[in-house]
Amino acid sequence: MPEIARFYGIIIRMFLEPRSQHNRPHFHAYYQEFVAVIGIDEIDLVAGELPQKQFRLVVAWAELHREELLNDWNLLQAGKLPFKIKPLN
Repeated sequence: MPEIARFYGIIIRMFLEPRSQHNRPHFHAYYQEFVAVIGIDEIDLVAGELPQKQFRLVVAWAELHREELLNDWNLLQAGKLPFKIKPLN
């Protein structure tokens, strides 16, 4: 699962599934023992959990980079590697 960003101890990854449609566009956010799946079309929690502070950071980052996230999603679904996305500063 390619890593596309890392900030404040949070790792953002997307799955590569070139031969099948993998649910709605989303990414995975990891923080310590927590894992959350975040939708891209609507920035929302699909599954899992993060502490509230980290969840807010991930949502803010995703809103700033929604277009890049969708582009990376489309690249992955086409069997290509995604681009890194600038972390939150």
